Amino acid sequence: MSLAIIVPTLNEGAVIGAALAALQPMRTRGVRVIVVDGHSEDETSDAARPLADDVLVSDRGRARQMNAGARAAGSIEVLLFLHADTRLPPHADRAIAEAVARGARWGRFDVSIDGRPVLLRSIATLMNLRSRLTGICTGDQAMFVERSFFETLGGFPDQPLMEDVEFSRRARPLAGPVALASKVTTSGRRWERDGVWRTIVRMWLLRWRYWRGADPAVLAHLYREAR
Repeated sequence: MSLAIIVPTLNEGAVIGAALAALQPMRTRGVRVIVVDGHSEDETSDAARPLADDVLVSDRGRARQMNAGARAAGSIEVLLFLHADTRLPPHADRAIAEAVARGARWGRFDVSIDGRPVLLRSIATLMNLRSRLTGICTGDQAMFVERSFFETLGGFPDQPLMEDVEFSRRARPLAGPVALASKVTTSGRRWERDGVWRTIVRMWLLRWRYWRGADPAVLAHLYREAR
């Protein structure tokens, strides 16, 4: 099985070096690392080049950047989409290969949140439980998908927010996601910066409005304003 890790970035110069350094053992095992930058205003691209197989520049927007990375991956069989502030378990490539060999078309990892507030542990537990119950996966959980299945779904929808939720909604009727119990670790910086309870309320309100049919562009504007 061939695997590409696609990392969309925007002004991640402070963390991208460490993020990509953690992927180097998998690169030595043949995993391709593709960084897709959304016209950062810092040194993100320069910092990424020595540690990635490809560094591309795309129109800004996580969905557009991830789709551009998927195209650049060519005929690679499985795509893993990784946030710059999320760390994979050491043998994530092998865990995915085993899942795909058992018939998985797409899926994600369980998540832990790295940060000082003790409440973040409970939030991560609830995120993992919610994902198992609903079949909805999010970018923080490092989603992976077979290329053929990704192309059947038309990639990520071209929308500025909730692209991961919408992808899950479209994928779920065709194949349920596989939940890998080994955990990725995502940064709690957003929670610490904006406040834990404030972030919880904001994200639930945004998701509720999305399920009610709100325009993702409007929600993205509200999200930026709240931050």
